[in-house]
Amino acid sequence: MGEKRFHSVQLDKDKCKGCTNCLKHCPTEAIRVRGGRAHIINERCVDCGECIRICEYHAKVAMTDKLEDIFRFEHRIALPAPSLYGQFRHVGSIGIVLEALTRIGFTSVFEVARGADVITRAVKEKLKNPDRPRPLISSACPAVTRIIQVRFPTLIPHIIDLKQPMEVAASIARAEYAKTHGVAPEKIGVFFITPCAAKMTAIRSPLGHEKSEVDGAISMMEIYGHLLPHVAEIKASDMTTSATPFGIGWARSGGEADAAVPKNSMVVDGMDNVIRVLEEVEDGKLRDLDYFEGAACPGGCVGGPLTYENKYLARNTVMSLMDGLPPRHPQEAVPGSVLNKYPLYFDKPIVPNGSMKLHESIANAIERMEQMNAILDRLPGYDCGSCGSPTCRAFAEDIVRGYCSETDCIFILKERLKGMAQQMVDISHTRRE
Repeated sequence: MGEKRFHSVQLDKDKCKGCTNCLKHCPTEAIRVRGGRAHIINERCVDCGECIRICEYHAKVAMTDKLEDIFRFEHRIALPAPSLYGQFRHVGSIGIVLEALTRIGFTSVFEVARGADVITRAVKEKLKNPDRPRPLISSACPAVTRIIQVRFPTLIPHIIDLKQPMEVAASIARAEYAKTHGVAPEKIGVFFITPCAAKMTAIRSPLGHEKSEVDGAISMMEIYGHLLPHVAEIKASDMTTSATPFGIGWARSGGEADAAVPKNSMVVDGMDNVIRVLEEVEDGKLRDLDYFEGAACPGGCVGGPLTYENKYLARNTVMSLMDGLPPRHPQEAVPGSVLNKYPLYFDKPIVPNGSMKLHESIANAIERMEQMNAILDRLPGYDCGSCGSPTCRAFAEDIVRGYCSETDCIFILKERLKGMAQQMVDISHTRRE
């Protein structure tokens, strides 16, 4: 079975009504409805947050840190994702948002967009290696990396072995703050302001490295109300962004490719679209591409399930802020020495998640597949979800795994009840005769 790890996405059982909305939209078929309540299969969940987005009853929630958690540390650094800037309409400058963060309890702010600038340059260096499989796949979205683990393990070698900008920013921020203020690194708390649940999961259960440099994550939805009064009050700020407009542009889908691989790359957002492209990569249809940027959230990080603002308005705000900055490129802004100064690269292999296997033994897996196909032939093929499984194929798999029985399908049950009723009629007629 797959790795055991922390999951940010959780089910609030008291709010769940047992509907099938989440069931039908989960990209890894990680949800079942049993006994009138949804159940999440932990081994398959990639924490993309699609169920949070789709649930009308708010029964799916993301477990993140609270603002008061930062006060565990004497020194507190905020790592704002660039999508945070898009949450405030008509904000005059990025500096206003940065100053607002210092007013709510952070002692320092380090922009994740600066980490994106560093990774931009590192991506360009990686692409110089002709022996790497093509297309290289961005590692920036942890939900996309996780879905490759679960559904496309043969594509793991395509994932570029670079840490997420959040991790790079945390490493630089902690080192610079400790040196400037003469404090021990362990006394510094570094907190990411996150647009999605997948980032929280990546902090607690890192991908490609043993331990995260980030101490916690606070959702944008959580922090928005704390920041808004200060953002509205501050008319101008002495604080300014140190990132390039390209680094800030990582907030929206296509920002990474624009910065690192503007030519011969493909950009896709929304998990269903990402899956379709990964299927083509797996089939060898996109070998002429150099780079694939996939984002689980529609619109990129500005469309994350933990954001406050409408994703289209947030995207416009981010682009407006970018337009107001000097047109510096990370290739010029980031010294080459930085690429060897900080830990940018994976130090632990990403391994396949075996949760989709029918059995560890190939012979037993083949036998179960044959059983599944036989069951599928008896099912109606409506994929209605009434059985509590997302599709008829998933239902057949659940039967083979012993999680349910064929009579959980209301159509099969109906036919069997009709047959039993007819038998009872036939018996009654026989007795009268």
